[in-house]
Amino acid sequence: MADERTSKAKRYARGQRRLALAGIALFTAYAAAWIATGLSRRVGDALAARLPFPLDAVAMAVLFGGGWILLDLPLALYGGFVLPQRFGLSTQTVKGWALDQAKGWGIGAGMGLPLLAGLYVAFRRWPETWWLPVGAFWILFTVLLAQWTPVLLAPLFYRFRPLEDPDLVARLEGMARRAGVGIRGVFVIDMSRRTRAANAGLMGIGPTRRIVLGDTLLQGYTPEEIEAILAHELAHHRHRDLPLGLALGSAVNLLGFLLGARWLPPLVRALGFPRLDHPGTLPALALAAMAFGLATGIPLRAWSRWREWEADRAAIRWCSNPGALASALRKLGEQNLAEPDLEAWVEVLFHTHPALGKRIRAAEARAAAMAALAENGSPSAPPSDLCRSIRSE
Repeated sequence: MADERTSKAKRYARGQRRLALAGIALFTAYAAAWIATGLSRRVGDALAARLPFPLDAVAMAVLFGGGWILLDLPLALYGGFVLPQRFGLSTQTVKGWALDQAKGWGIGAGMGLPLLAGLYVAFRRWPETWWLPVGAFWILFTVLLAQWTPVLLAPLFYRFRPLEDPDLVARLEGMARRAGVGIRGVFVIDMSRRTRAANAGLMGIGPTRRIVLGDTLLQGYTPEEIEAILAHELAHHRHRDLPLGLALGSAVNLLGFLLGARWLPPLVRALGFPRLDHPGTLPALALAAMAFGLATGIPLRAWSRWREWEADRAAIRWCSNPGALASALRKLGEQNLAEPDLEAWVEVLFHTHPALGKRIRAAEARAAAMAALAENGSPSAPPSDLCRSIRSE
């Protein structure tokens, strides 16, 4: 049975990776076709002649983005609905999946089109130094988005309700309090309406931060396993991984804007555009942004994997229960069809977390070492107050 589950997880992961690579290749071909055929220049000229600035750029985004949505729809349907259904993960209907897609497109347009208009305004107003105001605004936007996602965006997709298990609520709120992480309560979201996968974590930052458990996690996990999962998540917040990640991502984006200010003007002129704020430059900007994201994603994912290892170590140190962490990770892997062991290149290119099998084996090795110490009569390191006081309450 274990071999069968592993084979199934590998096939599912392989299918998702192929779809991701196909999406990159298809978008590259799509954007390149707009540029190579002269379509982006002709459409941009027509829009600039008929619409005031920057509405011409917004209209270009609607046309270019709308075409991409239609072209990508078969891949999105297969990866988001057909493949999870085939492997027994999805509980959605086609109608439910389509509604989620429509919500995502609406949110993307509602936020993305004003941001794009602002970008083109910055191109025109500060042709040499646009990267500074754009970078500053982008940092502010990402911080606000992280803070208000639990309040404004997540409820569009999931129903939140307070956890009704008072003992588990007390355990989890006590953990957060002793970890020095302020929260606004413990909530359950209805993941089961979409998937059989399970998840848990902390959502939001500052005054909107809350503990969130998928309803699929409450079925089949012991309180100790949920405690171990939350200890891992609390470690991220106690280590300030979220603000550090935002700071690192902001620095990378600022570098991208700086490089764009230097290299994009000669690039678009070489492609036949008179200036950077011409609406027809959008496909070229999209290609440049994708290339930069692919290149910088590798070191950013490496940083993320390091922080995940540190969170695992902290969860074990705080609770002195590596067996619970190992069993929770194993259950999550089986339930979510996570590939347990990865080839090195797959982990480097695609994953923000270390391979699940490595994390499980590390926790099991620590559990075995603690058991050996106990058999020999040697005291092992006691749990920190974070979990010890929970068990004594």
